[in-house]
Amino acid sequence: MKSLLCSLFVAVALSSCSKAGDAVNVQTLDQDFIGAWNARDSGKITGMMADDVAFVQGNAHWKGKDEVSQKWVSATIATISNLKTSVSSSGIDANTAYEAGTFSVDVAPAAPGEPAGFGEGNYIFLWKKAADNTWKLSYAQLEDLPVQRRN
Repeated sequence: MKSLLCSLFVAVALSSCSKAGDAVNVQTLDQDFIGAWNARDSGKITGMMADDVAFVQGNAHWKGKDEVSQKWVSATIATISNLKTSVSSSGIDANTAYEAGTFSVDVAPAAPGEPAGFGEGNYIFLWKKAADNTWKLSYAQLEDLPVQRRN
């Protein structure tokens, strides 16, 4: 009986260790993404995306790394800076991780002599483990308020 309990204890301990080792820190994934955005490193951002990534913002719905890279990343990276997030919910399992909350950004002037702005809204980032065990951004959704003039 004693050896059965010891075996059971060892099995539970080992399975707990393997689950912890397989877990990802979703906050680290998101902070790496935000750091790349704030550094305007579009190559790193695109490299963090799954081939079938989906992006939703208002009425815009884009799918696939090429389209999302072109219509979201390349189209906006030069005009948006100082991306910050405040997490309200997150979760992980063996193959998916998500983080949701609010975001804020600084928005460059639309034209010379015009005022800068700031934007804010809600976000969700969904990450999936790829076949090579790397984590890739699979889905991003931004629901933002109208840009406000910075005083």
